[in-house]
Parts: sequence; structure tokens; C-alpha cells
Amino acid sequence: MSSRTTNKLSLITKRTFATTTQRQLPSLLPSRWLSDLRPRLGKCIIFGLKPAQVDEAGDILRVLTREWRELLVGSDGFLVGHVNNTRYIRYAESGRVNWVQNYAKYHDTAHRKEWEALCSSKGNGMILRSIKTDFKFPMSWPDRVSVYHKLQSPPSSSVESFTLDVLIVSERHQRVAARCVEDIVVYDYRRREKTKMQPFMLEQFDQTWRAQEEAKRVNTVKASELVERVRRLEEGSWDKEGAVEDVGQR
Repeated sequence: MSSRTTNKLSLITKRTFATTTQRQLPSLLPSRWLSDLRPRLGKCIIFGLKPAQVDEAGDILRVLTREWRELLVGSDGFLVGHVNNTRYIRYAESGRVNWVQNYAKYHDTAHRKEWEALCSSKGNGMILRSIKTDFKFPMSWPDRVSVYHKLQSPPSSSVESFTLDVLIVSERHQRVAARCVEDIVVYDYRRREKTKMQPFMLEQFDQTWRAQEEAKRVNTVKASELVERVRRLEEGSWDKEGAVEDVGQR
């Protein structure tokens, strides 16, 4: 099993996030908006585009090629900095462990031992109480998956558990292959009982929650703008009144 972790969130969590009220988030994107955009662009190109429209289509394709992960998972509130590429088997468990270890390695090194202990049975640890999985489409070899975790709700000092949403993305198809929901209990192995989250966890989870909300806002707007740009190309080519396909010179 191979894994990859990145340090992008460390740059995000150090920012101060201002409340943005001047621009309302677009309505929910279609579930397959990303996988549908390329065929829609292809149809426009095959039908025939003017030079300016060809440039616009090329620019959209460049954005999709470079930023598809950020747009796909970010518009759902997941942070690309918390990505783990793993084999399909045990994807959620491996991803959750790496998600916690990212805090120890990059975001809260002052409490590195405490974060690492959460993945063990020493002191305070995490226990998976339940997991629910919703498979979106069957995956087949060869493929790799990217596993993303996010907090389902803001952290609270009064509870002994928290919930993580999990996104399993097919790298080959650039689509969501499965969604999971993990119910995690914080457990004191020394006293053998559930316990509340410690202050260092609450602080980091609060920063993560703010970063998630910002990622969702930014990427939802960007994704919606891409969908709108493709729609304008369609309306300016094959989907306009009196449209005639460009079959080339005879």
C-alpha cells in the first residue's frame, strides 16, 4: 500500500477567515457535473466553434485538467490537503489514520505525541463506533482511489465523539466512487471510558472546520462558473436557433 500526504492545509489553517455574506453560494451542483463537462465541451468542438470560442473551450479544459480534484472535492467541503492515495481495500481506515497524522506532522507539531497516540491504544485514542458506506459505482483494476476526510459538524467541547464524512474518488474516472460516514468515539484507555476532546484537538478541529467552509465556498463558485461557461458555449454553437454544423470546406 502506498500513501501520499500533502501540506497544503497548513497554509490554509493559518489564515484568518472572514465571514463572506456579499455573495450567495450557487445552488447545488449536479452529482456528475465534472464528468459531464468534457463530453459537453467535445460536442461543442465537434459541431464547430468560432476562434474565440475555441480559446474559451481550451481554457476550460486546462482548468479541468489542473484543478479537477480541488473542484470536485472542494465544492463538497473536503480539503485537498487531507488526501491519501491508497489501495481500494481499507481505504477509509488508512485515510483516517493519515488524516490524524497530518495534524501531528504539519499542523500542530507541539502536540505531536498526543495526535499520534490517538491512533493507538495508549492514553486517549479514537475508536470507530460505526461506519456507513454508500457505493456510487463499481470500480475495477487498474485504478487508484483518493480518500478525503472532513468534519461533519463544528467541534464541541461537550461531546465525547465526532463524525467524519469520507469521500472516495476514482483517479481513473475522476468521479466519486463511494461516500462513507464514520462515527468516532474519543476513548480513555487508561480509565476505560469515553472522554471529551482535549483542548488541542478542539483548536485544530475548529481551524479545520473554518478551512472546510472556505474551501466549499470558493470551489462551489468556481465549479458553477465553469458549468455556466460551458453552457454559454453550447448556446453559442449547437444549441442556438438555426445552428448549422461546421462540416468543413468541400
